Amino acid sequence: MDRSTEPLAAPAAGTRTPQAAGKPGLAGSAPMLPALRDAFVKLDPRVQWRNPVMFVVYVGSILTTFLWIHALQAPQDPASPPWFVLTVAVWLWFTVLFANFAEALAEGRSKAQAASLKGLKKSTWAKKLKRPVHGAEWVPEQAENLRKGDVVLVDATDLIPLDGEVIEGVASVDESAITGESAPVVRESGGDFSSVTGGTRVLSDWLVVRIAVNPGESFLDRMIGMVEGAKRQKTPNEIALTILLVALTIVFLGVTATLLPYSIFGVRAAGAGNVVGLTALVALLVCLIPTTIGGLLSAVGVAGMSRMMRANVIATSGRAVEAAGDVDVLLLDKTGTITHGNRQAASMVPAPGTTDRALAITASLASAADETPEGRSIVALASRLGFQAPAVPPGAQAVPFAAQTRMSGMNLPARGTEPARTLRKGAVDAVRRHVESLGGSLPQELARAADEIARRGGTPLAVADGRTVVGIVELKDIVKAGIKERFGELRRMGIKTVMITGDNRLTAAAIAAEAGVDDFLAEATPEDKLKLIRQYQGEGRLVAMTGDGTNDAPALAQADVAVAMNSGTQAAKEAANMVDLDSNPTKLLEVVETGKALLMTRGSLTTFSIANDLAKYFAIVPAIFVSTYPQLSALNVMRLGSPASAILSAVIFNALIIVVLIPLALKGVAYRAIGAAALLRRNLLIYGLGGLIVPFIGIKAIDMVLVALGLV
Repeated sequence: MDRSTEPLAAPAAGTRTPQAAGKPGLAGSAPMLPALRDAFVKLDPRVQWRNPVMFVVYVGSILTTFLWIHALQAPQDPASPPWFVLTVAVWLWFTVLFANFAEALAEGRSKAQAASLKGLKKSTWAKKLKRPVHGAEWVPEQAENLRKGDVVLVDATDLIPLDGEVIEGVASVDESAITGESAPVVRESGGDFSSVTGGTRVLSDWLVVRIAVNPGESFLDRMIGMVEGAKRQKTPNEIALTILLVALTIVFLGVTATLLPYSIFGVRAAGAGNVVGLTALVALLVCLIPTTIGGLLSAVGVAGMSRMMRANVIATSGRAVEAAGDVDVLLLDKTGTITHGNRQAASMVPAPGTTDRALAITASLASAADETPEGRSIVALASRLGFQAPAVPPGAQAVPFAAQTRMSGMNLPARGTEPARTLRKGAVDAVRRHVESLGGSLPQELARAADEIARRGGTPLAVADGRTVVGIVELKDIVKAGIKERFGELRRMGIKTVMITGDNRLTAAAIAAEAGVDDFLAEATPEDKLKLIRQYQGEGRLVAMTGDGTNDAPALAQADVAVAMNSGTQAAKEAANMVDLDSNPTKLLEVVETGKALLMTRGSLTTFSIANDLAKYFAIVPAIFVSTYPQLSALNVMRLGSPASAILSAVIFNALIIVVLIPLALKGVAYRAIGAAALLRRNLLIYGLGGLIVPFIGIKAIDMVLVALGLV
């Protein structure tokens, strides 16, 4: 039965965008109260065990809590009165909670983003075609019952049920629910703009779509899974850093464990002083192990994924984001990335013996059926020069551009005394072969003119009338403003930029010099791109590239960081490990900067965390041993009020510094295009030296407050 006239109840798609998940900052879209609640939920030992450094603090918190209960019941130890043990226990718990809060706040952002995306997932009805052609009978089917390979009809106002490829039709599609961009985009069969995303809405006309995924595997489903930080896998660098932190923790655990027998021996040998208490040893251990970076490490990784999402780039994993920070070779398409991509006819060079009028009219007629920006610009240039081409006569046959011939044109029928004409325009070498096959030749003057145009960065097109080349049309593509400076920044960071283009070597060399790229690949084929990537990877380098077409899929799959355009084909998006929702080829530069910022943030916080342990050493070690070894008072360079005050000040600072650094962990260290050596010096100066100075100031300030309030 033909159900094509029956209405479908298609639920409206949500209009919240992924980037609505909030702006950078402490709160952003992740409310404070849910993060506080999750901080307590994460006290589950099964959650704490995932972070070995903070698990040690967690165990220390439990131990000091039991020590406090014991101190209430047993005879009081003058070195560890109940109030002192309780205060240490409370601040150790705060340390664990603050670390949980940082992670929960970062995850909250991703959860908010995922929630906004889940709002787009509605139960959608589709028009499933019985035959894969427009006009065939269809039956209503729920989207969740569709399978890969099914063909559906999507009319104006209908939602596209699942990801797919347009096999027939052309229509404008509203993708604002996915990309956040209000302007509709055109999707059509064939080419690199045939991919459609489930959850978007057709605004005009109709499309016949072949479903490319099964339910639960759509782009929207992958987006939701990607942005849920709780499911983020650790990256190799993060795993290596975790191993380092665990090693440091084990070392300090061993050192702290030997201090108890050392203290007992000292008291017995000196006949004076007090044996160091377990509470003081736990406090010392917690302050010496790298708790600051341990508490913020997970938040830094989750926040990196979130920052990428706010840039409207979906990364398949934290590995892809971090790999972007390690990239040292960028492969960039010329058109749309380095140049604006709309080549326009700028001038015409007639052949010897050919008038400007004859060339302009011939070029216009050859471009009459060419609806590309280049073709329309040739007609417009002829008109501006004052040469209006006659109307195309009946019976004329348009010759579309073909990759094999690299030409297009028009076949004009004979009229009266005028013979039939074959007009062609295209690449100079292609037109040369064409006219030579007909017994003609390319004048040397035009060959030199074409070479000169190519050296200037333009694209020469030859125009032929039968076996005669009548002239050259110059197409110019404008290099984007500021792109040269950005490439200079990348060069200072040790990143090599390589422009990829289908242009000839002369044109490619001219544009490469103007744009400031380090190298270029001219007349590139998919095989050439793949070979180049493997060559760089064979040298031990990490390669990033962008692409949108099916022919880009092999190279995208091979690249270490592959950014596919959302407007591109399904094959390109499946091969890539990132998808740019804005379909902006220059986004690759921002992706690399975001990856660099992630690595810089982690390195900076690690440097700060390790450096500030020195101040805690000067605070606690003299405090717990000064009664046995009075000479250690010389190490009390901060002149802290008392042993109890020194220990409490260090423990309190150790907890509060995590809270202070949460905004930095979430927002990230600002990206700076400087070399590795300069970056290391800056890191050591700001976060290394800062990590040494800030704790001295902070611990002393807390000590003064405790003494002033009479708490110690």
